[in-house]
Amino acid sequence: MDDLTPEQRRKNMQHIRSTNTRPEEIVRKYFFSQGLRYRKNDKRFPGKPDLFFPKYKTAVFVNGCFWHMHDCGRFVWPKSNQEYWEKKIFRNVERDNENYAALQEEGWKVIIVWECELKTKEKAEERLELLRNEIVSNING
Repeated sequence: MDDLTPEQRRKNMQHIRSTNTRPEEIVRKYFFSQGLRYRKNDKRFPGKPDLFFPKYKTAVFVNGCFWHMHDCGRFVWPKSNQEYWEKKIFRNVERDNENYAALQEEGWKVIIVWECELKTKEKAEERLELLRNEIVSNING
């Protein structure tokens, strides 16, 4: 059962941002400190990638585990209003897959970074280093 009243839950949900989230900021600050330049949330590309690197032809999506149904401990189906949440989350996943496929068809490499991969400093450093290497290795295709 939810520990919050419906009014408290509604206020919490209203404050969740779709861009400039904490996980996105962690990734952006890392790349800027590494000298890699990127564009963010460009509407010209399917799904408006959180970061994209034209030089490396790579799009990066920083996904929240709940909103994009990641198979980790952070994703738990809500117990109330289940029909609404199932429809919403399944549609998010379906739209993600459509956007990833459209970008790949245009020749872009698509990389997903999950919120849970950035939760601890050690885990984040390891994931960001792997991500950087994956992006930079894409310079020749």
